[in-house]
Amino acid sequence: MAVDWGTIASLATAGGTLVLAVSTFASVRSANRAARVAERSLMVGLQPLLVPSRLQDPDQKVFWIDNKHVVLPGGSGIAEVEGESGTVYLAMSVRNAGNGIAVMRSWRVWPEQLTTQDRPDLDGFRRQTRDLYVAPADVGFWQAAFRDPEDPQRAGVVQAVKSRQAVTVDVLYGDYEGGQRLISRFLMQPRGDTGTWLVTVARHWNLDRPDPR
Repeated sequence: MAVDWGTIASLATAGGTLVLAVSTFASVRSANRAARVAERSLMVGLQPLLVPSRLQDPDQKVFWIDNKHVVLPGGSGIAEVEGESGTVYLAMSVRNAGNGIAVMRSWRVWPEQLTTQDRPDLDGFRRQTRDLYVAPADVGFWQAAFRDPEDPQRAGVVQAVKSRQAVTVDVLYGDYEGGQRLISRFLMQPRGDTGTWLVTVARHWNLDRPDPR
């Protein structure tokens, strides 16, 4: 019986090609997995995370565009209604516990203590009049104001501040490239009759990747 060397050679070539294809596929998968790990490590290195500053952290000088200014102690907040104008000034001392620069972009204030687990609707956020930056492992501040007498949310905030009730503040921020956005929910509670408010953080929501919960 004659041996069909041509057929055997073709089968051997096909087998070798298949082995090479499998090996190449495995290598590509491994490379892709390594690339994803490297990308994730890079993103973690850019991830900010805002929390209240410590009581022993240094004071922060906070200035508003209309020449209002306060000295903000560590771990504290300020909530004031200014005289006849009725302008509400709000500020919090914060610390960046993440590895990347935090850039605060917008905010929302609630004249009560919120306990809901749902992520706030982005449509209700107000843009910061200027970007506020906090370097990694450093302290900074958040600030905002209600100036428009016709603002539908202003009256509730004025009432809460004057009666010294808890105020909830949602801050939207991300890294310096505009990615890795988060919303951190802070609670400002009055600190006796000192005029300052203690700041705590209640929850963080990721906007650009699945929430870990």
